[in-house]
Amino acid sequence: MNRILYCLLSFIFCSFTLISSEAQSVISIAGKWSFAIDPTDQGIIQKWFDNTLKDSVYLPGSMLENNKGDKVSLNTTWTASIYDSSWYFNPRMAKYRNQDIPMFPFWLTPKYHYTGAAWYQKEITIPDSWQNTQVKLFLERCHTETTVWLDNKRLGTRNSLVAPHEYDLSTIATPGRHILTIRIDNRLTTINVGKDSHSVTDQTQGNWNGIIGKMELRSNPMTAIEEVQVYPDIENHSATIHLSLSGNIDNAKSIVLSAKSYNSPKQDIVKSLTTKLIKIKSKDSILINYDLGKEVLLWSEFHPALYQLTVVLINKDGTRSEKQVSFGMRDFNVKGKQFEINGHKTFLRGTVENCDFPLTGYPPMDKKDWIRIFKICKSYGLNHMRFHSYCPPEAAFEAADLVGIYLQPEGPSWANHGTSLGDGKPVDQYIFDETDRMEKYYGNHPSYCMLAYGNEPRGGHQVEYLTKFIHYWEQKDSRRVYTGASVAMSWPIVPANQYMIKSGARGLSWNHQPESYSDYTDAIKKYNVPYIAHEMGQYCVFPDFREIGRYTGLYEARNFEMFRDILKDQGMGNEAGSFLMASGKLQALCYKNEIEKSFRTPLNGGFQLLALNDYSGQGTALVGVLNVFWKEKGYTDANIFSKFCNSTVPLLKTHSFVYTNDETFWGSAEIFHYTETDIKGADIYWNIADSLGRILQSGDFHKDIIAGTNTPVGDISFDLSTIHRAQRLVVTLGIKGTSYKNNWNIWVFPKDLPKLDISSIYYTTRLDSKAEQVLNAGGKVFLNVAGEVVKGKEIVQHFLPVFWNTSWFKMRPPHTTGFVLDPKNPAFRDFPTSYHSDLQWWQLVNRAQVMHLEDFPKNFRPLVQPIDTWFLSRRLASLFEAKVGKGKIIVSSLNIKGKEPSNNPAGQQLLYSLEKYMLSPAFNPKQQIGLQLIKDLITKPSKFTFDPFARDSPDELKPKADLTK
Repeated sequence: MNRILYCLLSFIFCSFTLISSEAQSVISIAGKWSFAIDPTDQGIIQKWFDNTLKDSVYLPGSMLENNKGDKVSLNTTWTASIYDSSWYFNPRMAKYRNQDIPMFPFWLTPKYHYTGAAWYQKEITIPDSWQNTQVKLFLERCHTETTVWLDNKRLGTRNSLVAPHEYDLSTIATPGRHILTIRIDNRLTTINVGKDSHSVTDQTQGNWNGIIGKMELRSNPMTAIEEVQVYPDIENHSATIHLSLSGNIDNAKSIVLSAKSYNSPKQDIVKSLTTKLIKIKSKDSILINYDLGKEVLLWSEFHPALYQLTVVLINKDGTRSEKQVSFGMRDFNVKGKQFEINGHKTFLRGTVENCDFPLTGYPPMDKKDWIRIFKICKSYGLNHMRFHSYCPPEAAFEAADLVGIYLQPEGPSWANHGTSLGDGKPVDQYIFDETDRMEKYYGNHPSYCMLAYGNEPRGGHQVEYLTKFIHYWEQKDSRRVYTGASVAMSWPIVPANQYMIKSGARGLSWNHQPESYSDYTDAIKKYNVPYIAHEMGQYCVFPDFREIGRYTGLYEARNFEMFRDILKDQGMGNEAGSFLMASGKLQALCYKNEIEKSFRTPLNGGFQLLALNDYSGQGTALVGVLNVFWKEKGYTDANIFSKFCNSTVPLLKTHSFVYTNDETFWGSAEIFHYTETDIKGADIYWNIADSLGRILQSGDFHKDIIAGTNTPVGDISFDLSTIHRAQRLVVTLGIKGTSYKNNWNIWVFPKDLPKLDISSIYYTTRLDSKAEQVLNAGGKVFLNVAGEVVKGKEIVQHFLPVFWNTSWFKMRPPHTTGFVLDPKNPAFRDFPTSYHSDLQWWQLVNRAQVMHLEDFPKNFRPLVQPIDTWFLSRRLASLFEAKVGKGKIIVSSLNIKGKEPSNNPAGQQLLYSLEKYMLSPAFNPKQQIGLQLIKDLITKPSKFTFDPFARDSPDELKPKADLTK
């Protein structure tokens, strides 16, 4: 109802605009349009442009917004790859398939779906005042290919995913009424950019059909300014203005330039410049050097000062043409292995924007929406955004200019999965054409700093093609830097790259003891250009089912509803909140350690997270600390995140986070500082506090912090012999007089623990006859089944959480996303822990088996509960207690006891805590189970195991048309 009301109001407004703007140079054609779907491609044959279309829609908008298209079903032909099609065959998934609208686990579900041709038609009126002018049709963003008729005359076809579609109506747009007809085809048959390209894919924005943004008729004098490009020269305080004209260039007389600053506390009004045009060689040959003065304001992330340039063309016949563009005086370049902004080294702290906008299914066309997103990014310490295989609308560039964010838009292609690059297909030339259009429409925006063809291509000649692409842009436009493609490690190296985006400088080597001393030097050392870590992070978190209610637009979170139902079926529906929070804390911990590792790397260029917010496609990849709407989930926030992700970050190098009290904690402090100025005589403080917040030791350093470097400031040490009980300590490092502060948890365990009389506890690694006798007699048993689990052997646990998601990578391990426990349980009274994973658990959990409790009562809750992948939500345990017969038992599959307990202080401490608990009156498990359930854990495999390795897509998912072009 709100959508209908909005459209009606828009129609009324646009009708008023049409009437009142006849004397103006722009007429909006937004509003109600006649409409028809053409699924069998009869429209051209039957000359629909010469007939009245019967249906109606409101534009700007998509077919989906207008409730047009086909109902989603199992037979929907998606514009997307499905890597794991087992959902279509798995009997457990039948109830999700056999619904009015199926519950797909792969991505969000639109209410309707359509790929093919659709026709849009509207009566327009050309004012009398527009006679003898250039009349153009401007459609800001179309999806995808448009063909236009005015009355019954075909004006041509445009195919662009990155830029406006413009048509010249001048020769036939006589004053009066006309019928404007637009055919839009969103299939990939003409140009196949790759069905997973974020410019078209159903994984993210959806392959919609329609027109969004500005829809206008525009009138210009017969001699007019066509294009203005501004090339800043900050060294000489000037800009070279490149002008292109349209129409009769012999009529051009002079150009007047004027400029004034905005978006800055300081105002700068530049002296105007008039240039006479004597002989113009061609329409695009006018170059004017414009001196902006020595007080010119520079643009960067720290002070995004902008200028508005006004260009006035005065013609010999007395007509005038005026064009205004914004630009920023900045120089974004590379020097050696690092990026520079205006001569200052900068480190790119980025995220990837994947075109996830579920309320509309397409990117915002309004500047304020992008300002909100970029301000959130900056509050989380970021200064950079990559757009994965798509180019955002101009509103995004305008917003980034204002906020101060460095952008890498891309050509609209992931030339893989149905197409390839450099093999002579139409997509090869299309990429050059599309990036040309990006330069034309967005080239003046200072935020537009970088460019890549797109994402991870396929093709045997891709290196040659991308080399040609880079050299083309190096020679054509020096305002930004260029790379061939954003790629992972298996892609070939393109030596011509001005900077590198590869996945080598990412990941945590937590198969070994976690530390904060290593870096990514080995990954980047062989490259002589800046290196950006490709799609860093990708640590999964459990779904937040509270989010379902936020999907009030055109896409439904039926994948979330399905995952919620699976969890409920497993008897754990009431644990969704704790699973979210516990997995989220682990995710945040991983991001902190990986970002700091990136910062520790000398001469590193930067990173691009994938992503700060969730990715709703490719199997539902919940990799963000924010949800898809850029909202916090509850387990971290901008204040916490920006302490370890910022332009200035205190860093601590240490070889371990777990110690015994016969050791000395040692760490080396340094300051990552990538701003424009040094901090002279900085006072850097540190302290170590106990679990109650009491300062145990502190110190400070006095040091100059040099911009564009990591400045070592000194060593920190603390004798741990004064720590007599197991506890968490907090190391804090900060810069006095600033908000820059960072902290790290370390754990200290007693080397020697008090001796307990555990004669009343039968400790065993086998469920032998003695264990049964003890239980039957009402005794206590500690059963350590580490390495012996059979039921659950197929479920792989690492300390790190699921990468991207298990469905998309065919159940590639790990399969768990951390664990949850109750820290108030007396079992952990002598083991310092919160409710979630932290680094004191690493040795206990990493590569430890989990127990699959598929036959246990659904209300059974273990002491330590691993969180399974949400596609399956199997009931798992690493540690549980129960009553068995007359006795009581604790069963553990953790790495709790090795051959050398002294090498596992956390395991030694946890075992002590559990044994002490078992000796106390508090050891009184609430749940009674049969001994056979425990026996099955070590003797019988899981009844349910998941086979994700469907070798091919089912027939109904295979493309019906030839998409190899």
